[in-house]
Amino acid sequence: MVYFGVININENGKTMGSVDIWRSLLTKEMFCEEKRLGIEEIVDYIGMPKIDKDKKWAVAISRDRKGHLRWRLVKMIKEGNLSFTDADDKSIEVKIKDFKIADNEWWSFLVEENVNRNMEVADGPKK
Repeated sequence: MVYFGVININENGKTMGSVDIWRSLLTKEMFCEEKRLGIEEIVDYIGMPKIDKDKKWAVAISRDRKGHLRWRLVKMIKEGNLSFTDADDKSIEVKIKDFKIADNEWWSFLVEENVNRNMEVADGPKK
């Protein structure tokens, strides 16, 4: 397991947090962990978080919220309805199409397509 990279989550040029990305040298499988500025609590699991082979790591961003609580690291499905909890532990359900959120209140991007980038989330997805 080696450190593979990071995605900085920015809002109006200010960093709100990041996603640390690790990768297995043998399987090339990615493991991700979210880091939020101002949150010093330790995660409730030990080791690298697992993801099913049919899912991909993604960042879900609320269109309505601002600040470090507007985004969440999720295990994205290809199609259907995805349930996850937001940063306030509120249950969210969104429609997914081709590994992207298709919703008026949330949008997303895939981790694998944005390793070692600064992602500006204030204005929504880039067209």
